[in-house]
Amino acid sequence: MKKSKLSLLLASTLATSMFLGACSSGSSNNSSSKNTSSAGKLADKQVINVLESAEIPNLDSVMNEDVLGSEILSQVNAGLYRLDQSGTKVIPDLAVGDPEYNADKTVLTIKLRKDAKWSNGDPVTAKDFVYAWQRGIDPKTASPYVPYMMDDKIKNATAISENKAPVSSLGIKAVDDYTLQVTLEKPLPYISSLLTFTAFYPQNQKYVEAQGANYAKDASHLLFNGPFKLTKWEGTAADQWTLEKNADYWDAKDVTLQQVNFNVVKDPQAAVNAYTAGQAEITPRLASSAIISQYQGSKDLMQYLEPSLWWLKMNENNPVLKNLNIRKAIGLAIDRKAYVNNVLANGSVEANYIVPKEFAKNPSTDKFFRDDAGTYLQTDKAQAKKLWEQGLKELGKTSVTFTFVGQDTETAKKEEAFIKDQLEKTLPGLTVNIQSVPFKIRIDREDKQDYDIIFSGWGPDYDDPMTFMDLFLTGGGQNHMSYSDPKYDQLVKAAQTTLATDPNKRWKALQDAEKVLLEDDAALAPLYQRSVNILVNPKVKGLQHNAYSDFSYEWVKVYK
Repeated sequence: MKKSKLSLLLASTLATSMFLGACSSGSSNNSSSKNTSSAGKLADKQVINVLESAEIPNLDSVMNEDVLGSEILSQVNAGLYRLDQSGTKVIPDLAVGDPEYNADKTVLTIKLRKDAKWSNGDPVTAKDFVYAWQRGIDPKTASPYVPYMMDDKIKNATAISENKAPVSSLGIKAVDDYTLQVTLEKPLPYISSLLTFTAFYPQNQKYVEAQGANYAKDASHLLFNGPFKLTKWEGTAADQWTLEKNADYWDAKDVTLQQVNFNVVKDPQAAVNAYTAGQAEITPRLASSAIISQYQGSKDLMQYLEPSLWWLKMNENNPVLKNLNIRKAIGLAIDRKAYVNNVLANGSVEANYIVPKEFAKNPSTDKFFRDDAGTYLQTDKAQAKKLWEQGLKELGKTSVTFTFVGQDTETAKKEEAFIKDQLEKTLPGLTVNIQSVPFKIRIDREDKQDYDIIFSGWGPDYDDPMTFMDLFLTGGGQNHMSYSDPKYDQLVKAAQTTLATDPNKRWKALQDAEKVLLEDDAALAPLYQRSVNILVNPKVKGLQHNAYSDFSYEWVKVYK
């Protein structure tokens, strides 16, 4: 997700989130990639203060499209399944056990808990899932993310999102109040992982419709059924919000933390100052090498390489960027090694790929996708200059100016300045005008393709390479750069359909599609796979970071 996730990308975005040092997942030094151990006595006060680097863009689960929104939604709401404390294993949440499948694994029957309730006292039923899923896929809702998550996966989702079928034909129905039946377009090897995502959460129809346009505008216009309730949040411009334990959550007995206070601090040094002054127990993701180096080896530093990628998207609505040689020149012109070592210097690794390292294992070989995939667009400034000049000649131009949309944090601005310098010094006649904007605006401009080049990224929504590879299908909901190649589409579609039950051929098709996307088409320019660095007070244990770039506070405990 953009965050994003990623996503998401990934909301906590380039500027906000960052990373360090290891070239593999886990820690590269004495610092910890997990803080799950516990020791000593619990503190009398189970309250922590957390710093974030961006405001929450949206908390309507069918309208959210970023990592921070997803992260907060997953604290205050519960879906069918969730990830366990290790952040890797799918376990039931509101579901009772694993799904029951029909013979060809296209129909799932899922039993629901009978003790789950909304914060207004209403029970959570199968009808709440049906309502939320239908609301999300309804073209009238104009969800920026749900169609992407459901199309070609949930029965009839694509036809509905294209206004070719009624919303009621979506492959979900309430057999009774506590039995849900989901019908898929084809078997999905990652379906349980997919259903952990917030786009598949339930919503209370009576409440949502009563709120109308005010639904999810602030904390007083939301309902909760998860480990925490959002008791303070004044809307998308708010720089403070508060979570309090939800005593009515079905698993409340395993939630120790009573309150989490969030404050937005966009300056990394100011965040660290607040941390060292004891004003916060957890910092945002830190990107500054100067800051991170001070904590190398410290028990305060939590660091790991996460499966999130950052790249430059090139808008092919711009006739100059429609030119293949121009795009290839941009892809080859940036010295990624210098970028990660000298600008980020936080453990992030250069990326010449889309599907991250150490992510998504082939179920038949147990090998990661990346282990036998290629690398593409390796830095070659001489070739970049040659292709650039050829592209300009084909276009009949001698100079070009691009608008480069980035983000407004201090770290992001340093990254953007580096990219501008690399491109302008390598590609003669190019002028890059940087526009550094708040996160929410950056997302909006990406969605509207209001850019020439934009900093963008993605974190996985589920444990399969498809979460990256279907982003760039022709006309896809997350494409947002007018990229189109029938060969790429054919390979990804085959992996989604005819090859869905053949892991080896499916893997090969996705790896071939990645090659088409980057080597043949240079549709975008990958930059780096990010490493996360945050400071966590050693007295705070149990902070879960999961494979999808989110954090969970459900198992956090504060010790004396």
